Amino acid sequence: MNRLLLIAYPKAHRDRYGDELLGCLAEAHPGRAWPPPRETAALLRGALRAHARAASKDTARPWWLDGIHLAALVLAALALVPYLQDVWDWALRVDPGNDAIAFHAHGWFSWAQGPGTITRMLPYGLLPLVALVALLRGKLWIALPASAAMVWASATFGSSTFFGDEGMVGLGYYGLGTPIPASDLMLPVTLLFACGVLAATRPNRLRRRSYGWLVPVALALTVVGGLRIGPHDQWSQFAQLICEVGALAAAWYATASTGDYRWAIPVAAFALVRAHAVLTATVPMNFQYVREGAFVLALVAAFPLLVVVARDRRRSAQL
Repeated sequence: MNRLLLIAYPKAHRDRYGDELLGCLAEAHPGRAWPPPRETAALLRGALRAHARAASKDTARPWWLDGIHLAALVLAALALVPYLQDVWDWALRVDPGNDAIAFHAHGWFSWAQGPGTITRMLPYGLLPLVALVALLRGKLWIALPASAAMVWASATFGSSTFFGDEGMVGLGYYGLGTPIPASDLMLPVTLLFACGVLAATRPNRLRRRSYGWLVPVALALTVVGGLRIGPHDQWSQFAQLICEVGALAAAWYATASTGDYRWAIPVAAFALVRAHAVLTATVPMNFQYVREGAFVLALVAAFPLLVVVARDRRRSAQL
């Protein structure tokens, strides 16, 4: 089981230090298939630091280009989250019945005609999924039209029947404007802008990530679709909260470890979309004694905080 921890490290790091690390774990914890929780956390932090340093030393592309690429990946994933169950139902021909979250469908196909519904051709969630996979592989010629289709779907929300009636219900449990539906134009416009910048700056220089990064996406689809966990479910939103806070903490740790500014760009994009969702939410936040302004200030402060952390790290490295 110790070898599973090595998967979190970059391949070059595994090839160079993998056997040494396994030997140290076997010597420190003989007979144990898995190290203690504290040491596991330390190994995962080391893996994050190794990935951050490998990215900061990569001279094949400028840091700002990689930062915009990361921002586009974050936005595509954020747009996909509310529609995981819908994509699962459509792909496996599952009749959502009363559990329909993105379209009031009846019948095996999500585009089937049912009582009180209109016909749609495709689920909206396919667009951010296609954009996410294309961005992971650096295929801007696929990601750019997918993000443009997301903008069109958002701009024609309520008037076009191509993606049907969304019908998403439920409150944001932790008050950050979640889930962000297709009707929110800010997210797809920001994603389209990021993809446009990437396409205009020699797309062949983009980092092509392994298909292994799709494993968490497949796992999320399986869990959400199999357990019928809608985006309005409190446990789904708690899980999203944990993932988002964890991603912000990882961005801070990577910035503090390397002094690189690239991780500030996806944080800025995330803060922009989240702050817009909070300020334009039709339902007030349900945190007692906490107002929307406090969350907006916390989101806005995330970007300059990372910039200050990167600057301080660079100054200390020069001393």
